Formats: sequence, structure tokens, C-alpha cells
Amino acid sequence: MPYWFWWIVIGIVAGWLAGLVMKGSGYGLLGDLIIGAIGGLIGGYVFGLLKIKSSGPLGALITATVGAILLIVVVRAIRGASR
Repeated sequence: MPYWFWWIVIGIVAGWLAGLVMKGSGYGLLGDLIIGAIGGLIGGYVFGLLKIKSSGPLGALITATVGAILLIVVVRAIRGASR
């Protein structure tokens, strides 16, 4: 399987896990992918700032899930502030 395929799978799973943790109603397959992918970037940045190393598929999943949770928290805060 191509490398990018696994990033898509990890992004979908991370977005789905973040939705479960944050008690969301789900964002659908595409929404989970987008949240997981952006979460991977955010998680990688935050883990880098904190000097936390993660490797392998499990590390990527944890990093992307943490980032996706942070993304959902920020989006909900912005939505709540704009109401």
C-alpha cells in the first residue's frame, strides 16, 4: 500500500476518535478525514513544541487524535463566542 494511504486511514481514525472523545455527533467520513489531517498537523506542531517524540503508526494516531481534539476545542470555542 502507498504511504499516503496510511495517512488517510490514520486521519479518518483520528478524526473519528476525536469525535468520540469530544462527545460529538460525528462529522461523516470526509469530515473525520479533514479533522484528522488538520489534527495531525496541529498535533505534530504541539508535540514538537513540547519536545514529545512519537513514532510509528500508533504514535501518528495519538499525535493526530490529540491535535484533532485541540482543533475541535478551538472550533467549539469560536462558535460559542460568536453566538
